[in-house]
Amino acid sequence: MKANFTALDFFVLIAYLAGTTALGLWIGRKQKSANDYFIAERSIPWWAVMFSVVASETSALTFISIPGLAYVTNLGFLQVVAGYILGRFVVAFVLLPRYYRGDLVTAYALLEQRFGLGTRRFTSIVFMVTRAVADSVRVFATAIPIALILEGTMPREYVKPVAIVLLGVLTIIYTYKGGMKAVVWTELLQASVYVLGGISAIVLIGHSVDGGWGKVLDIASAAGKLKGIDTYMGFTRPHTLFAGLLGGAFLAMASHGADQLIVQRLLTARSLRDAQKAVIGSGFVVFIQFSLFLFVGIGLFVLYGGKPFAAPDSIFPTFILQHMPPGLVGLILAAILAATMSTHSGAINSLAAATTHDIYLPLSKRKSDDAATLRFGKLSALAWGIVLTGGALLYKEQGTPVVVVALSIASFTYGALLGGFFLGILWTRAIQRDAILGMSVAIVVMSFIVFAKQLLPVFPSMTGLLTDLSKIAWPWYVLIGTTITMLVGMTSSLTHGPRASNPND
Repeated sequence: MKANFTALDFFVLIAYLAGTTALGLWIGRKQKSANDYFIAERSIPWWAVMFSVVASETSALTFISIPGLAYVTNLGFLQVVAGYILGRFVVAFVLLPRYYRGDLVTAYALLEQRFGLGTRRFTSIVFMVTRAVADSVRVFATAIPIALILEGTMPREYVKPVAIVLLGVLTIIYTYKGGMKAVVWTELLQASVYVLGGISAIVLIGHSVDGGWGKVLDIASAAGKLKGIDTYMGFTRPHTLFAGLLGGAFLAMASHGADQLIVQRLLTARSLRDAQKAVIGSGFVVFIQFSLFLFVGIGLFVLYGGKPFAAPDSIFPTFILQHMPPGLVGLILAAILAATMSTHSGAINSLAAATTHDIYLPLSKRKSDDAATLRFGKLSALAWGIVLTGGALLYKEQGTPVVVVALSIASFTYGALLGGFFLGILWTRAIQRDAILGMSVAIVVMSFIVFAKQLLPVFPSMTGLLTDLSKIAWPWYVLIGTTITMLVGMTSSLTHGPRASNPND
């Protein structure tokens, strides 16, 4: 396929990349302390926090992979997204009040107040490893459309590495210099660009199909592509009403209540009430956004007659290059980069925050307003940016939609983290030993569930069990991990006497 990428597209793309980087540098030009660098001194209005939350959980996975998911399935993923809304209410009224009461910078400081410093370090390290792997996958996804555009201009094996390094360097620059203020405000620009890209695709698909969207919906309906509810009650299908509402709710509780990437944004709001409005409102915005990109996939299914593609993630990029006019191709590619840069910058800053506040400060005994702390935070951001870019270079493409891979990776440890928070809140008898034991057992068990297929050659005597475990759909991962953490922690707490009361409970 010959790429429809003109000089005008190149100009639009370069202008966007340069403009975003310059905006981030300008916004974050004056950093006074580590608190300013990581949570913007709690000065961000709620609506900006809301769209920042939306942008942070939207990457190239949403822009590229969700249309591909709808192409090969239907609208069933919306059942999971509906669960996201339910989980946000729990975060808003159970976890956020505790974060704001403690004037915290990281989510895991709350666990230190409840259990001790060891628990804080343990959960922070678990977050760092999980976030680093998941975000590396997101950055890799961005290279897919760039490889299609530059096809033939250089050996294909060099295209993706070049794209990944360029994306990584630009994001590192403004994140390193600008901190969380730069992350939040550039995300508003980036969100606007990728939503415009999705709307443009909807319009162009309507013009490309004889009969427009009326015809698209008729054909899609006849093919079962508009099915949005599946009442199956088992554990082997990912996009069902049962798995979506329950599993999606627990995934949202973990991602928005126990993952520093989102919690850090919520802590930039001016008050608890503003943070609550931001997190709940983001759920409804995300539902609309996912609907938009799922319908892009439905339209592409009709446009291409359902023909198979080598990988689902290449379907939407192929449409961009084949059907979009000069100038718009560059804007859409900018939208893809925008979606990834927003998540990538947030991941770098949140990883640096966890490293600084959960590891460095307790060891160094420094204060958060110390100049040395700010310097260490910036160096941490630089280091994590390099790690994430390197991880993206190591990732190998596979047939599974990248969005499913990333969500599975995140869900692998989310249950243990969320279970640790719930154990501290709901089970007053538990102490640090119980929490760490419960989370450790959950992570080990989830390793067998998530990587069951890969472990088959390693444990041939467990073929039957591993085969059964491999059939469990990814939306259940967080709920299973949370349950294991709670049960093991509660059982462990029965082996010792009641703990002393804590005024922070």
